[in-house]
Amino acid sequence: MTQTQLGRREFGVRLAGALAATAVPSLAAKSVAAESAAEEAFALKYIVASCMYGKAPLAEILPEVRKCGASFIEIWAERHGNQREQIDKLGEERVRELLDEHDVKLGSFTCFKYGIFNMQDEMRLVKRLGGDMVICNTGKPAGLTGDELRSAVAGFVERLKPHLDVAEELGITIGIENHGGGLISSPESQLMVMEALPSQRLGIAMAPYHLPQDTDLISRLIRGLGERLVHFQAWEHGMGCMKKLPKEQELLQLPHRGPLDWVPIVRALKDINYQGRTEVFMHPVPRGIPILETTDAVTAEINRARNYLDNCVAKA
Repeated sequence: MTQTQLGRREFGVRLAGALAATAVPSLAAKSVAAESAAEEAFALKYIVASCMYGKAPLAEILPEVRKCGASFIEIWAERHGNQREQIDKLGEERVRELLDEHDVKLGSFTCFKYGIFNMQDEMRLVKRLGGDMVICNTGKPAGLTGDELRSAVAGFVERLKPHLDVAEELGITIGIENHGGGLISSPESQLMVMEALPSQRLGIAMAPYHLPQDTDLISRLIRGLGERLVHFQAWEHGMGCMKKLPKEQELLQLPHRGPLDWVPIVRALKDINYQGRTEVFMHPVPRGIPILETTDAVTAEINRARNYLDNCVAKA
């Protein structure tokens, strides 16, 4: 059974049990004064996903980052974008020049095509280019529970340890996306792997799209992860991204267009004083095209979602 097929009650019971059974570090011990100061200063820090612009050249995308209220770019590879492949063609020196020219910092690479156990070279490249994170999903099996899940997570943890050692040596964070169909996708599996590997160089890159579209459940998971939440995609399910839909329906994946109320979710981010980056996100169909026809239109749509999220922060 997949995440989206879980009933609200069953999911809630599983999540409550997982939260009770794990020892993920909590921010509850912070002083009242520190919490008050953090609440007053809280704001979302934005990063732009290169694939939102399809396979546009980096030289075309980078000038848009600051227009989107962001200072970081996330680089995506084929099939979602091809900016990772562009780096190989341009060369590292030219990429650094482009980043500097447009006052943009590299944040992370998301490269599903390599797999989480083949990211060490990507970590080193990210480090050389000034970034600090690589993000990947995990492979099957998915939908496990109980002893089967614990056993599979234990095996995953052992395989990941040498890669985490490299991340710690480089000062790079590995973000695990809770991608549907992957082993580390359910709330239980996310919390289990965080407990088993307490390194601050490993965290969850959360995609609410891949969770039941219930604000209470999503918010509780955010609070359960606490400081182990290292990347957050502002992305809801809407009508999905697996089949071609009219553009207005496809855009329902974006905050402010879809039916999800983001105020409780943003409140949870505020409660943990989330300091990671937030990415306005969606997938077009087919993959590899921009979410809208022109670069200006993509930037404007990202900004509509960003403005909505910032209003949610104010309400939270």
